[in-house]
Amino acid sequence: KKARTFDLEAMFEQTRRTAVERSRKTLEAREKEEEMNREKELRRQNEDIEPTSSRSNVVRDCSKSSSNPVHKIPDSHEITLKHGTKTVSALDLDASGARLVTGGYDYDVKFWDFAGMDASFKAFQSLQPCECHQIKSLQYSNTGDMILVVSGSSQAKVIDRDGFEVMECIKGDQYIVDMANTKGHTAMLHTGSWHPKIKGEFMTCSNDATVRTWEVENPKKQKSVFKPRTMQGKKVIPTTCTYSRDGNLIAAACQNGSIQIWDRNLTVHPKFHYKQAHDSGTDTSCVTFSYDGNVLASRGGDDSLKLWDIRQFNKPLFSASGLPTMFPMTDCCFSPDDKLIVTGTSIQRGCGSGKLVFFERRTFQRVYEIDITDASVVRCLWHPKLNQIMVGTGNGLAKVYYDPNKSQRGAKLCVVKTQRKAKQAETLTQDYIITPHALPMFREPRQRSTRKQLEKDRLDPLKSHKPEPPVAGPGRGGRVGTHGGTLSSYIVKNIALDKTDDSNPREAILRHAKAAEDSPYWVSPAYSKTQPKTMFAQVESDDEEAKNEPEWKKRKI
Repeated sequence: KKARTFDLEAMFEQTRRTAVERSRKTLEAREKEEEMNREKELRRQNEDIEPTSSRSNVVRDCSKSSSNPVHKIPDSHEITLKHGTKTVSALDLDASGARLVTGGYDYDVKFWDFAGMDASFKAFQSLQPCECHQIKSLQYSNTGDMILVVSGSSQAKVIDRDGFEVMECIKGDQYIVDMANTKGHTAMLHTGSWHPKIKGEFMTCSNDATVRTWEVENPKKQKSVFKPRTMQGKKVIPTTCTYSRDGNLIAAACQNGSIQIWDRNLTVHPKFHYKQAHDSGTDTSCVTFSYDGNVLASRGGDDSLKLWDIRQFNKPLFSASGLPTMFPMTDCCFSPDDKLIVTGTSIQRGCGSGKLVFFERRTFQRVYEIDITDASVVRCLWHPKLNQIMVGTGNGLAKVYYDPNKSQRGAKLCVVKTQRKAKQAETLTQDYIITPHALPMFREPRQRSTRKQLEKDRLDPLKSHKPEPPVAGPGRGGRVGTHGGTLSSYIVKNIALDKTDDSNPREAILRHAKAAEDSPYWVSPAYSKTQPKTMFAQVESDDEEAKNEPEWKKRKI
């Protein structure tokens, strides 16, 4: 075998040339940067002192706003969405922030598309997925293609983005004592939540004292059952439930004032159990985890808001009172940077205005308030991607708060669009239905010009709903003439008020005898040869009749 030989001198020469070329390019780039820096310094020196001071003020303001979380609240602008006349008890945004869904006590669920709305702020779809049950909770899945609908019934539903039903949970057997042996809930639902990581898994809690997890692919039976218990081992009803941010924990608040947290894979005993978190007998309306997953906030029915550290779940970190609530679904949520906690307050009708209250997480001081409307504030949501706050109120309004500089998309898309005026001619036309596979005798001619079709529809009295003119004369087509608007007036005029004197029927018949004899038409010509001569009795006066009467018929005086 022949050994390989290398020309080392040629290799060194090639490497030296490459290094020289690279160093030359590096030096040229450095010289250009130095020249640009010198030009910038000269421009700064030529600028006046006042712009510099104003720029420094802007920098100071930015630093202040970055240090103070209150300056990050997007509340400079607002829009109002009219859901209905009753309480907006549920609302949610999808992960991208493109669509908002609201539900209320009027059984309606309405869909709002920020990109498709104009300044009229109208929902593009409205439906009643649960018939005559109040909507209690709505939540988009992580992918945004499904919505969990929890109502006052015992069966939760999942619908898609367009409102079509995907699945409905089965109802359990209410005569079985152990609720773990039934296939579904047997009493009214309270709330529900999607799993943050696993697609198709969600959770519901009900008045049957259970918290159940479900899978969309298996609506005929729940996945697992959690049964909250008191310290004595008795049943207790959960009023709200939620997943942790990583999905490993399930938290539920109960009617006896306790908060219980389970490991998602262990359904028997709770991992954490605090028995006197809120007053017993009150409905805790909301529990939610912070974005870092270490802190839990609970909104109690005892008009309080408390903060808990799940790493030391033996006492609350902070507690705030004086926050009245009258709804079993009053919300609380964390700001996107985890520095603020937001909740709403309830009021009696005509006794002030409902407020959105902001607390600082580190010190739990009330740092900011927003007066929403003259009704209770039920739902609140601070979307992390849009940096906009959604609020549902007790008078049927859904409000969106945003800042043009701090917020992204969302309400900013529909505010700039002018409201489109509907053409008057468009209201007169009907939708054209194309049936390509219909028989020729049933097939309608295809429209060629919209303008010509509008003119034809305008001339058509049926399509343009032209009022019918009054009928002149006796009447036609089942309509009475102008002399009377009712059937009774027609009868009175034509029949009841006939003044012909028919008191003597003999004279009434014989008055046509001369005309029949002069111009016979029907019967007389056929029997003219064989017809006997008609003879009528002579008319006698009353005196002659009295003379011809027998004696026994005469009246005795």
